[in-house]
Amino acid sequence: MTIERIIRIMAGSFVLISLALGVEGSPIFVSKWFLLLTAFVGFNLLQSGFTRFCPAEKILQKLGVKRCC
Repeated sequence: MTIERIIRIMAGSFVLISLALGVEGSPIFVSKWFLLLTAFVGFNLLQSGFTRFCPAEKILQKLGVKRCC
């Protein structure tokens, strides 16, 4: 699996889990403060689209995960 696929899977998982934990109608609701995690992930995706800097990418590179192509 490549870095790009792992980052997409991580971001999607964080968004879905934080929504499940932060929306009051959810059966696993904990606190609405989990919605800040959703906002943080969204902001990080937005800024990495412009700057091409992603902390998760740097961590995965140091762990030896290969890049695409």
